[in-house]
Amino acid sequence: MADEEKNLTPQAPEGLTSQPNEDLPSPDPEVEESAREEAEVEDAQSRRPGRELFEWLQMLMVCVLAAVVLFNCFARLTRVDGHSMDDTLQDGELTLVWSLGYEPQQGDIVVVNKKSTDFFNHRALVKRVIAVGGQTVDIDYATSTVYVDGVPLDEPYIKEEMFRPGDPMMQQTHWEVAEDCIFVMGDNRNRSTDSRHAELGTIHEDFVLGKVLFALWPLDRMGAV
Repeated sequence: MADEEKNLTPQAPEGLTSQPNEDLPSPDPEVEESAREEAEVEDAQSRRPGRELFEWLQMLMVCVLAAVVLFNCFARLTRVDGHSMDDTLQDGELTLVWSLGYEPQQGDIVVVNKKSTDFFNHRALVKRVIAVGGQTVDIDYATSTVYVDGVPLDEPYIKEEMFRPGDPMMQQTHWEVAEDCIFVMGDNRNRSTDSRHAELGTIHEDFVLGKVLFALWPLDRMGAV
């Protein structure tokens, strides 16, 4: 009977042998890592168009906000209107004007607020500061010389020799600049209506928008002023 039970024990088919589990090939870590990286790349590519658009919009908003803050609190862009500052600044040039904390200094080129120039059809003026509060200004047209506190100015920036204006409102030759005011003139003296004009005269510092720092346009004129 025992022999019969032995004969009932299942036998593996001839020619086939069972393989132990430990003989199966194990996954290659490098292959798994490569597959994972490919999946991440595909996922990133599928989300990239929307993500890039969002990032561009964020950048655009930041730039707009920065420009608003800059040009409302710190500086502004002003276009030169006319030929009174030739050849230092020419008609149509776009300039960068610094405003924050600015106090006018002799020799600076400044932009004067439109509110102080009603007879200029409310155009902003771009002029050079010749004298500040407490100083005196004298003009000798015979020698084309400007004196501040009795000292002749060295003015290599003027376009040409200065002649006495024909306008009866510009015949004065001596001024005393009040405190907190400035006396301004154009570098192209023979084509400039400025503080020499009786209707304009000296200008209070409250009407000064700022100092011209750079010429921005046209490109061939770009540079510090």
